[in-house]
Amino acid sequence: MTLIETTPIAGQKPGTSGLRKRTAVFMGPHFLENYVQATFDGTGGAAGKTYVVGGDGRYFNDRAIQVILRMAAANGALRCIVGQGGILSTPAASNLIRKTGADGGLILSASHNPGGPDADFGLKFNGANGGPASESVTAEIYARTQDITAYHIAETQDVDLGALGQQRLGDMVVEIVDPVADYAALMEDLFDFNAIAALFQGGFTMRFDAMHAVTGPYATAILEDRLGAAKGTVMNGTPSEDFGGGHPDPNPIWAKDLMDVMYADDAPDFGAASDGDGDRNMIVGRGAYVTPSDSLALLASKAHLAPGYQGGLAGVARSMPTSGAVDRVAEALGISCYETPTGWKFFGTLLDAGKVTLCGEESAGTGSDHVREKDGLWAVLLWLNILAETKMSVADLMAEMWGTYGRCYYTRHDYEDVEADRANAMFDGLRARLGDLAGEVFAGQTVAWADEFAYDDPVDGSHASAQGLRVGFEGGGRAVFRLSGTGTVGATIRLYLEQLETNAARLGLDPAEVLAPINAAALALSDLPAVTGRDAPNVIT
Repeated sequence: MTLIETTPIAGQKPGTSGLRKRTAVFMGPHFLENYVQATFDGTGGAAGKTYVVGGDGRYFNDRAIQVILRMAAANGALRCIVGQGGILSTPAASNLIRKTGADGGLILSASHNPGGPDADFGLKFNGANGGPASESVTAEIYARTQDITAYHIAETQDVDLGALGQQRLGDMVVEIVDPVADYAALMEDLFDFNAIAALFQGGFTMRFDAMHAVTGPYATAILEDRLGAAKGTVMNGTPSEDFGGGHPDPNPIWAKDLMDVMYADDAPDFGAASDGDGDRNMIVGRGAYVTPSDSLALLASKAHLAPGYQGGLAGVARSMPTSGAVDRVAEALGISCYETPTGWKFFGTLLDAGKVTLCGEESAGTGSDHVREKDGLWAVLLWLNILAETKMSVADLMAEMWGTYGRCYYTRHDYEDVEADRANAMFDGLRARLGDLAGEVFAGQTVAWADEFAYDDPVDGSHASAQGLRVGFEGGGRAVFRLSGTGTVGATIRLYLEQLETNAARLGLDPAEVLAPINAAALALSDLPAVTGRDAPNVIT
């Protein structure tokens, strides 16, 4: 075991989903080692502990795992459980932490960000409940990065990540496990696999776009091998270090291959996609795209059709920028609906306390209390279970939901790689004016209220401030402004637009047309184009 002297490295403050940087930054001298040592130190040390380790297979994943294992051994860890080949989807890692009683997990992923030597890499710590570290824990990790003087690492040969079974690294046991088996077994406990298999046997067709990312092996094993979907149902199913040169973000822009298939004349009945590390999902029927916000609401309204949720839902939760569609479902079901800041960690206390069963975010993350992460393939299987039980199409399910609860027209505009100073100037300017906006008219829209979202956790009492700027308009419209914490270059301004419609004659309109007045008002009141120099978003989803 070797003690290596080091000094603090700037830029190691974790965000909502761990630390994300350019791959080259992580590969720099001492960068990864400093952060791993700070993670061990900031979580009470590694001595005698068990960790789950794995990632999404992006470039540098395998080398980083070898470093983590050697450092865990040098810091006195008892055992590390590693996905074969270094592969573990984020929800599968969460399940393994919970199933094995591990003390936590180190998950190597930058989620939906591109991968490769010139792209992004990430590392986050999940706690013993299987969920992302709380803000207090990440604060401890960050504090340690600022005063670190040395790290511990074992000088040893690489672990064979391809060989199932146990190996030893010094005094530490390294157990290489099948990354799919335990997760697939959990899914079979939650869903009626016989009913879904019968759906496929009856001629139902589907395409699942794994986007050259981690869910390829999981989707192939479950959808094709266990449920009997036709071979080739899973497209782009082989994980790639650079995700096939693409952007593994499941939305209509980046999953264009799937959208082309689903809007063709001979489209399958159902389509879905997942992201780099398997925690996000996109749902699309034949010619019918489903927004993540609407998907969450639909799943909440129909979850009882799946065996794992037949007892009903304790409650639901959504991130603040997510549309209010699930709120309307919760009200009808007579259950609580919690509005939290963006970041899956904010759902953790609610899930652990049994206050909610389902939760979701507008950024294509949906999940339940089966793990403590959002779970892309889980959402797809719940949709399939619902389709099998209702015998309805995706389009018909959405029309039924809108007819019952009203429709929350919704979209997100991303202004990416904005100069940080300009982005901050825009937010500072709008923040200073929030108290004076009520009653003002912008582009024909009258402001009803405006505030900056803050959150007091109903379980542990923790407080989160500065979580986004919100503006509500008369007539049920809403605009939300957030600075994203998932990028690695510059700043990303996310503008979320929503308009509630309950008139039955107006439930099938073009969302862009319905939301155009809210967008115009949001741009006018924020001065976003003038301050940032941007006249259009990079991505609209």
